[in-house]
Amino acid sequence: MTNSLKLADWQQRATALRFPTGHFIDGDHVPGGTARFTVINPATGTPLCEVAAGGAAEIDRAVASARRSFSSGVWRRMAPRDRLAILSRLAQLIAANGERLALLDSLSMGKPIRDMLNIDVPSATQCFSYFAELSDKIDGAVTATAADAFHYILREPLGVVGCIVPWNYPLLMAAWKVAPALAAGNSVVLKPAEQSPLSALLLAQLFVEAGGPPGVFNVVNGLGNAAGAALALHNDVAKIAFTGSTVIGKQMLVYAGQSNMKRVSLECGGKSPQIFLADLEDLDRAVSYAINGIFGNMGEVCNAGSRLLIDKRIAGEFVARFIEQGRNAYRAGDPLDPQTNLGPLVTAKQRARVLDYIGKGRSEGARLEFGGDAPALPGCYVNPTLFSGVNNRMTIAREEIFGPVAAAIEVDGLEEAVAIANDSIYGLAAAVWTRDLRKAHAAVRDLEAGVIWVNCFDHGDMTQPFGVYKQSGQGRDKCLESLLGYTQTKSAWIHLGPAANPP
Repeated sequence: MTNSLKLADWQQRATALRFPTGHFIDGDHVPGGTARFTVINPATGTPLCEVAAGGAAEIDRAVASARRSFSSGVWRRMAPRDRLAILSRLAQLIAANGERLALLDSLSMGKPIRDMLNIDVPSATQCFSYFAELSDKIDGAVTATAADAFHYILREPLGVVGCIVPWNYPLLMAAWKVAPALAAGNSVVLKPAEQSPLSALLLAQLFVEAGGPPGVFNVVNGLGNAAGAALALHNDVAKIAFTGSTVIGKQMLVYAGQSNMKRVSLECGGKSPQIFLADLEDLDRAVSYAINGIFGNMGEVCNAGSRLLIDKRIAGEFVARFIEQGRNAYRAGDPLDPQTNLGPLVTAKQRARVLDYIGKGRSEGARLEFGGDAPALPGCYVNPTLFSGVNNRMTIAREEIFGPVAAAIEVDGLEEAVAIANDSIYGLAAAVWTRDLRKAHAAVRDLEAGVIWVNCFDHGDMTQPFGVYKQSGQGRDKCLESLLGYTQTKSAWIHLGPAANPP
């Protein structure tokens, strides 16, 4: 998606924008109670709007609405081709409302408007289109049995699915959860992040405009320890689909055990390594991917390539080119300026957290090559930062920073690189750069991560399972496997022969 609008045009549109600030339950916007929370524009540090803060009562109401719609069969028993048509129309409406959706997320979490228009909105559109096309591809099986029996397996939706999504990709992460859940015939209650709740309400409204039945897609805004916990503990919720921190992901598992043993899928933290071997083909291309892999989206990416594991034979030249190309590759500015490619971090708290990690990098002996500070701008900005001389025992190499901070670690060949890459509690993604096919396959085999890129980073499409190893979570997003994760099987054994003695 491209756009010729200038900063002044976007500012004018932002001024005229009206924010949905309640909940979306049973097919309509509802105001919520007296409890409110403030959404802050992180580019200015000023209040953007107040949004209803839902809790257990609002979650109960939304789950009841979703449960009624599921029990009635208005969605799950709809002809799959009809579900396909509605979800396809929703994808078209997302594209048609792209500028409004882009503004809502840009203003609430600081994402540059150019990224919203060229990445998030098109990707969300593609996500709903992909899962729409899978709506009528869900099938069961008939097994081979003895002649006196007929056995078949049905694949059915789970029921009410609770989706809890983060603030770093508000629209896209909602699409990754909601689209497959709806395509499988479930009803949904979505709890967006309190920092960036606005696009979710518009998304649910567009579902109804596309012809979706009321009650099938509900949104409750609120804080994680109130609305999020109530949704995860609810006994009428059959599954929680969560993206967020590893700490809260573990709590989701606890909530499932404390309630109804609901299913849980988790996409949590990451500390993704990129391995750059001495025989890589194009050093400048590799450096460019390394820069974009950590500084893109302000480093607020679960699979950000934050650990650069560089063969010592090319480390000096690699770091030198990273400094040359990366120091000015991302410039902080107003997210509504189409020229800006580095927005603010989402909150002042997140900014302080990232600066604290930078301080730890310095105090633990890493060499600051550039960045490490904040630009002279209002809001929650941090300049892109590169540390060299890092070892894998340092805090900045082990913990997820979720900011534009790269850590360069020298390694001696593939074996050591893989050992260091795997020396982490996380296992979301990894990459290896080499022209040796044997080394590439060995790295894919040995790296402990759910997504491996070879001679690229962050490539893929909707057929690619996006999922995790170790404490990065469990389950998969995108792909057919994700859709099947919102279903369950039922086995039917029919005796065809004469009456038989009980087994």
